[in-house]
Amino acid sequence: MEPSPFQHEVDPGTVDALRRGDLGAFERIYRLFERPVYALACRLLGDRDAAHEVLQDAMLKAYERVGQYRGEAPFWAWLRQLAINEALMRLRRERRFGPEPLDDEPIDEDAPPAWALADRGALERALAALPPATRTVLWLYHVEGLTHVEIAAHCARTVSYSKSQLARGTRRLRELLVNTPEASPCLIAPTA
Repeated sequence: MEPSPFQHEVDPGTVDALRRGDLGAFERIYRLFERPVYALACRLLGDRDAAHEVLQDAMLKAYERVGQYRGEAPFWAWLRQLAINEALMRLRRERRFGPEPLDDEPIDEDAPPAWALADRGALERALAALPPATRTVLWLYHVEGLTHVEIAAHCARTVSYSKSQLARGTRRLRELLVNTPEASPCLIAPTA
């Protein structure tokens, strides 16, 4: 798995300057993380305007709450957490998380994600076609590397909800990619 796009080292001096309210430090951090925060929000929300708002809200919270950053984890991980929380709060406000599923579908966690086998354009369109909650779980699991326990906590749901959304999302993504005219048949993993 490739590292998260958030994995940029931030000099402890820059964090200290940010704690003192140094706007130059804030600008450096903003420029360093603008793209990863926006991309994450865009993936989770499926809406560019909403992603811009989440970017602004997350960065503002980082500025206001930098005093709460204890340095126990890398700064990028703390900021990523703020961005995820902002995007999920927006989804909740818009009630885009559907009801909890009744069934608990098993998944093969060792299988590569369906999008690992598709071209970028087809993948972008397929992801956009998924419901926001499903897209969120897929992204947090496969791209951000969160566990089902962490995803459940972020979404205020159960672990089985995360697993079920991942299974359904992976299956639906595979269906969408198989039915994509520009995707080569040899690029799509067999379903059985």
